[in-house]
Amino acid sequence: MLYILLAILIIVNLFWLLLALLGLPGNWLIVLSTALFAWWRWDDDVFSIYCLAAIIILAALGEIFEFLGAAAGSKKAGGSLRASVGALFGGIAGAVVGTFTIPIPFLGTLIGAAGGAFAGSSLMELSKGKSLETSTHVGAHAGLGQIKGILSKITVGFIIWIVVTIAAFYP
Repeated sequence: MLYILLAILIIVNLFWLLLALLGLPGNWLIVLSTALFAWWRWDDDVFSIYCLAAIIILAALGEIFEFLGAAAGSKKAGGSLRASVGALFGGIAGAVVGTFTIPIPFLGTLIGAAGGAFAGSSLMELSKGKSLETSTHVGAHAGLGQIKGILSKITVGFIIWIVVTIAAFYP
């Protein structure tokens, strides 16, 4: 019976991972469902405290990668601190707008976040008196950084799913 329950957990966690593609907190839902399962079946000793700590750390790293992706891209292109902050807030706002205005799952969020990071970073550079060419260069790197950050978070989510899957069936 335990293996059937573990198989259900793995399938549920796969569903959570797919939700991460839509910009939802899928990585944290994997952590939550795994932790609840571990607590519920603690006597079965399926998931160690080290495994649970590892997936929590991985989920936090995924959030950091996503959050700082645009700012890192902006900074890499020579953007100012103001441009990095604009990329952060623009990426968040763009992701929300893109999710609702571009009705393509995952792509709407991705396009919106990248566009928002581009716009936020570019506008902040323009407000500092930088040229349009320099501002768009910094903004383009912020947009690419945002895409890299989102893809990194999804990759981390896949790694979390693999860790949980292996830990579930490996003694």
